[in-house]
Amino acid sequence: MVGLFAPGVEVPLAPFFGSMGVAPPPAFGRYDSAPPTINGGNMDDKALVAGTTLFLPVYASGALFQVGDGHAAQGNGEVDITALETSLTGTFEFVLHKKAAITYPRAETPKAYIAMGFDDDLSHATRKALRNMIDFLVAEKGMTRDDAYMLISVAGDVEITELVDRNKGVHVVLPKAVFTKR
Repeated sequence: MVGLFAPGVEVPLAPFFGSMGVAPPPAFGRYDSAPPTINGGNMDDKALVAGTTLFLPVYASGALFQVGDGHAAQGNGEVDITALETSLTGTFEFVLHKKAAITYPRAETPKAYIAMGFDDDLSHATRKALRNMIDFLVAEKGMTRDDAYMLISVAGDVEITELVDRNKGVHVVLPKAVFTKR
């Protein structure tokens, strides 16, 4: 499926929810859901399509999940504060991982692991995403921090997926194919 952008210009459609998150830590107080942060929010990551698993830390009883901001298509960065906006209906399955030490949103697609970082400073958001991926590789793949850092440099991709909200979004994507032992 494609969307007609203009005569002679078609955009492939890949629907996803731009905003998914849970209640923030109580210390945040009232919090605007637009800027993404440690509890998710308006992450605008086009990889979060049907079939992707999103891992969020839980800070409140019941998690209080929210979803919205349907997009039919969007480029990385969402550079002018809009995507191809649409109404979406989704079906979600929730699994609570009680012993997981998730402190920042992460995702897993059928082909890749994704670690996220958000901050009003793009350099800080990048460091947060890198640390998030390193933490994942140490905990889940048994790597040393140094080896994890080197693997990201040679096989990972750092992508800017959110530039328009107060907090910028950076995602580190690491293909599952680099791991030959399952």
